[in-house]
Amino acid sequence: MPNVLPPRGPQRTLTAAQLANSLGDGAYYVTSALYFTHIVGLAPARIGLGLTLAWAVGSVVGVPLGRVADRRGPRGTAALLALATGAAVASFLFVRGFPAFLAAACLYATAQSGLAAARQALLAGLVPAGERTGALARLQATLNAGLALGAGLGGAALAVGTREAYLGVFAVDALGFLLCALLLLRLPAVAPAPSAGGAGFDVLRDRPYAVVTLLNTVLLLRMPLLSLGLPLWITERTDAPEWLVSALFVLNTGAVVLFQVRAARSVTGLATATRALRRSGVLALLTCAVFAVSAAGPTWVATTALVGGSVLLVAAEMLQSAGSWQLGFDLAPSGRVGEYQGFFGTGVTVARTLGPLVLTSLLIGGGVAGWLLLGGLFLAASYALGPAARWASRTRREPSLAHAVTASPAAAAP
Repeated sequence: MPNVLPPRGPQRTLTAAQLANSLGDGAYYVTSALYFTHIVGLAPARIGLGLTLAWAVGSVVGVPLGRVADRRGPRGTAALLALATGAAVASFLFVRGFPAFLAAACLYATAQSGLAAARQALLAGLVPAGERTGALARLQATLNAGLALGAGLGGAALAVGTREAYLGVFAVDALGFLLCALLLLRLPAVAPAPSAGGAGFDVLRDRPYAVVTLLNTVLLLRMPLLSLGLPLWITERTDAPEWLVSALFVLNTGAVVLFQVRAARSVTGLATATRALRRSGVLALLTCAVFAVSAAGPTWVATTALVGGSVLLVAAEMLQSAGSWQLGFDLAPSGRVGEYQGFFGTGVTVARTLGPLVLTSLLIGGGVAGWLLLGGLFLAASYALGPAARWASRTRREPSLAHAVTASPAAAAP
């Protein structure tokens, strides 16, 4: 696959590191909930509470860990955080109750959030600005491929169903992060950014960037749509067969692996990024409208609408991903990529935390009207990102506004 295979050098090493940990993660995601309920004996509600608290902690620490990557060097920071994630996964092997589970989950979420920010800072230091979106597209394709292969491994462990099979999955995931750390250390070192002075976090006072992050978070509500919203809609509101849930997941994963790089090729700057985001908003609105139709007919109508809507959804997802990657990087000041990416990445955590509540209320509670409201929300956020991105871009060019972003906390408190 020439479009997916990255060029030799840092991009290929970054991709190999991504594959190393995504294989184990795919197996972990498939098996972890059942392990903690069936083997450890935790109640599902307590698992949900623990994970919600853990990812809330992870979203808070992403910014300071990103700042550490900027100030101490992203390569060493990313490698250490990969090791910390592996240690967190390994610690799950010794969980026997909720307090230990909560502590391990918090360590896992913290390390994962920091690793994501440090990796982005590392990529920014190793890959020229014009190639970053393409590099991220390849990493996303690799991530999906690894998760899919890992899910197969996890499925085999579920079929065996023994404690040893589950523990083997955790061990594989922990070793995957160890290999990831070793691969990251093979990359060239990126010099730490010089300190700009002040003890605060610049990104927390950067209002335009905060608005861009918020609007992108709205678009990221499509993430729990595939894993939660659609399965509930299919089983509760349509006559489509339940096995279609799995088929649509495979369709989405395979499409991203094959076409994400191609979808990102036209995104090269802020103008093309906002154009891609507007197109994704239109496609997202059409997606929601087509999904709404699935409740209005017999099995073949429902199945056709759900498959067609899923094709539109993955097209919208790939355009939204490419556009948001470009904005997240281009609007981050030089030397603060880790800090800014740590903040930008909180959108994923917020979408995953609040998304289930929003989607179940809109779709299961609101039915067709809920789908149309969700589609309108996607469209409005995608079009609002253009003016927000231009506002943020101006603050990088105008000295008076740029100073406000880097001034002392007392001078620019939110």
